[in-house]
Amino acid sequence: MRVLIVKTSSLGDLIHTFPAISDAARAIPDISFDWVAEESFSEIPLLHPAVDRVIPSAVRRWRKSWFNTWIQGDWRRFRQLLRGRHYDAVIDAQGLVKSALITSRARGTKFGLDKKSAREAQASWFYEKTYAISREQHAVSRIRELFSKVLDYEYSDMSSDYGLSVIPDDSIDAKTIIFLCATTWPSKRWPLMFWRKLAVKLTRQGKRIVIPAGNQLERQFAEHIARGVDEVEVLPPMTLTEMASAIMACQAIVAVDTGLAHLATALNRPGVSLYGATSSAYTGTLSPYMWSVQSPYACSPCLLRHCDKLSGNQVPPCTETILPDHVIDMVNKQVESAI
Repeated sequence: MRVLIVKTSSLGDLIHTFPAISDAARAIPDISFDWVAEESFSEIPLLHPAVDRVIPSAVRRWRKSWFNTWIQGDWRRFRQLLRGRHYDAVIDAQGLVKSALITSRARGTKFGLDKKSAREAQASWFYEKTYAISREQHAVSRIRELFSKVLDYEYSDMSSDYGLSVIPDDSIDAKTIIFLCATTWPSKRWPLMFWRKLAVKLTRQGKRIVIPAGNQLERQFAEHIARGVDEVEVLPPMTLTEMASAIMACQAIVAVDTGLAHLATALNRPGVSLYGATSSAYTGTLSPYMWSVQSPYACSPCLLRHCDKLSGNQVPPCTETILPDHVIDMVNKQVESAI
């Protein structure tokens, strides 16, 4: 049985889909998956052994220049790949109009969320069969339930198996803690001074800190954390596969709400993830090894990308309520429980 998954972005959204794939692979031993994913994330689906092929899309890039996309033949080549196989099922696991449009071009019966369940109700117009899936549960559980209904197997909300296969980076010390502090949403930032305090205290405990940086702004922020603190290293640019290997080798992580935090969760790494503007209950890191900390601030979670209450440190006040000493205590407890 061959199934096409349409879920193009973001990184966290892609990772939320893995437990559903693991469920399906257990229930249907001969199943294999193709996956339409945004080109910048095309490495990630192949970390799961049940995913056979990735069809890269470039909706973000195409939106910026539809004319060049048409002239250069990018859309034509993508459509040829999309329609190159007939599928037993085509599942839109994203529930947006953009993903539904891609789903509608594939060959095979199209499945998705109904108008009350999809993130954008109009997406349901493009499917042949739709399902009602409660919004009052975590995104991982919603996708697992959707797959079970589409592929007709029994679903129970047991612990999630992400099913990834990653080899640890043997150049990283076993006592290393990775800081995942970069995020595209300004409202998700944790104060620089808190990261520095965390780095100082953890290195005094004998830990080594590594911080990835994907662009110049992220590198500058990471270098501010590292400045004057021994045993803190800013990592060079890495592919997502290399990053997965680095995370797999670390003892623990501390993260804001970022796609790499979800990758660490999928790799069963212990640690702590911090939530202010976004909801740990519905889209947080879902693992017994990872503690999600939701800010107690009155308006958290607001689900807004930009905060109109930024403090003098240019961070939202909700994240300032999550104190470094509390995070350190939780990291140490997670490390102890994982030993």
